[in-house]
Amino acid sequence: MTRSASTPTGIRPSRRPVTRSHDAPTVSPDDLLKLDQQVCFALAVAARNVIGLYRPVLEPLGLTHPQYLVMLALWERSPLTVREIGRLISLEPATLSPLLKRLEAAGLVTRDRHPDDERALAITLTERGRRLREQALEVPPQIVERLGLRIEDLEALHGSLTRVIAATTPAD
Repeated sequence: MTRSASTPTGIRPSRRPVTRSHDAPTVSPDDLLKLDQQVCFALAVAARNVIGLYRPVLEPLGLTHPQYLVMLALWERSPLTVREIGRLISLEPATLSPLLKRLEAAGLVTRDRHPDDERALAITLTERGRRLREQALEVPPQIVERLGLRIEDLEALHGSLTRVIAATTPAD
């Protein structure tokens, strides 16, 4: 997608005057289905591109992007159940299971029955998994550098995306 000079997402503002009614712009019927006007398209392309920036940075750590997300959750608190990890990183337990098996095979986590609930698995960092955190501290600055955006812009983007996530996440 080609970036517009005026917006980082490539979504160009309509050239037509905007009439505000309750802060909602008036959009012409012709604009409603333009690809470059779709929030879903901008989010999908941005997500794919940003995740692509992570690949070469995570490769030396032996992690994929989804595995990195699991490790981030565990570096905040370990042990966690599969369900807790899924809730934190918005993945279903069935999707998490193969990720966790690969992390276990790499010696980064252990999967044991939860002491309070035999039906649940407790995922715990190994010593090797805890040590990997030190190397992972280099990931965020490298991604910021590769993005080439100001910290203030990234913070604003993060805030906007967090609001989108909250608005689109079903209540428990």
